[in-house]
Amino acid sequence: MKKRVLIFGATGTVGAGALLECLDHPEIGEVLCIVRRPTGRSHPKLREIIHRDFLDFATIASDMHDIDGCFWAVGTPSSGADEQAYIRVEHDYVAAAARALHKQSPQCCFVFGSGAGADETETSRQLWARVKGRAENAVLGLGFKHALIFRPGTIAPRRGIKHNVPVYGLAAWLAPLMRPFGMATSTEEIGRAFIAAVLGKGAEQPARIRLGSAEINTLAKLA
Repeated sequence: MKKRVLIFGATGTVGAGALLECLDHPEIGEVLCIVRRPTGRSHPKLREIIHRDFLDFATIASDMHDIDGCFWAVGTPSSGADEQAYIRVEHDYVAAAARALHKQSPQCCFVFGSGAGADETETSRQLWARVKGRAENAVLGLGFKHALIFRPGTIAPRRGIKHNVPVYGLAAWLAPLMRPFGMATSTEEIGRAFIAAVLGKGAEQPARIRLGSAEINTLAKLA
């Protein structure tokens, strides 16, 4: 049976990459995107829900029923950010969405797009690392049947996708140099790794695990 997946953040760089891979994959039957603005894409598999309040999903809870896999790719730069606003986007949004989804689809495979260097002890002096780690823990603590944390390093955009944040785009030029050291991946590989996880590939891995760039790339080959 083909899988039904949900993507948050499909208008961003990483989310758009996951969306393209899911639309192309023969074992993905439907892609639901919950977005605050339209993706601008059209495809027979794609259905979009415009939803403004990422702290309350009560009005669209029924749409989260029977989801096989969810990819969270919502994020905001930490540089110069107001702390409370950053926490709201990077922690509160995903915690609210994951809780709502778990009520409707507890058997779902939830993949949280975090970042290399996130601190699951929540004690880092760096705001982004501390908050990302807190968000990771919130997702892992909900009890999804399968939950993965993707911690990519440098991300190379593929298939015409561009980084929305200029500094990330500059860093992406280093991806070929960093890949041999397991510190780089691509939007394409992240999307395919998500699909592999939803399809139950790499099932020998623990049900809840954090994957860096090298592990993401390995998992992507199984999709």
